[in-house]
Amino acid sequence: MKQITLFLLLLASSLVQAKNIEIHMKNNGKDGLMVFEPGFSIAQPGDTVTFIPTDRTHNSASFLVPTGAKPWLGKMDEKLVVKLEKEGLYLFKCDPHLPMGMAGMIQVGTATNKDAAKTKIEEVSKSFAMNKDRLVKYLGQAK
Repeated sequence: MKQITLFLLLLASSLVQAKNIEIHMKNNGKDGLMVFEPGFSIAQPGDTVTFIPTDRTHNSASFLVPTGAKPWLGKMDEKLVVKLEKEGLYLFKCDPHLPMGMAGMIQVGTATNKDAAKTKIEEVSKSFAMNKDRLVKYLGQAK
């Protein structure tokens, strides 16, 4: 009986695999100019995100992560893979295009740091020359 239970647990754990989410860094996309696509994603702890430089002169850098999560700073024009370990909201940006509102959000599990994300979004959106409501819209999708 113990062997069957162990086998079933191993089988079940092998079926639950982390997924990879691809986010493209673009000059123009469905959400407008200078955009991450998708701009809002939902993931689970253990999933990875691959930032893909579809167009040139973009990077991805976190500017808010949940407590205990690792921040990231991608290089210009390079693909970046980030493993998301902690639940909460992750805010990220393209450094040279942040004034144009090039920022996005990933929700991992439950949005445990929604208040902190709202405060950060209000702060950073003031400096946007365009797409001022982009992050507010993404926050509206977080649960």
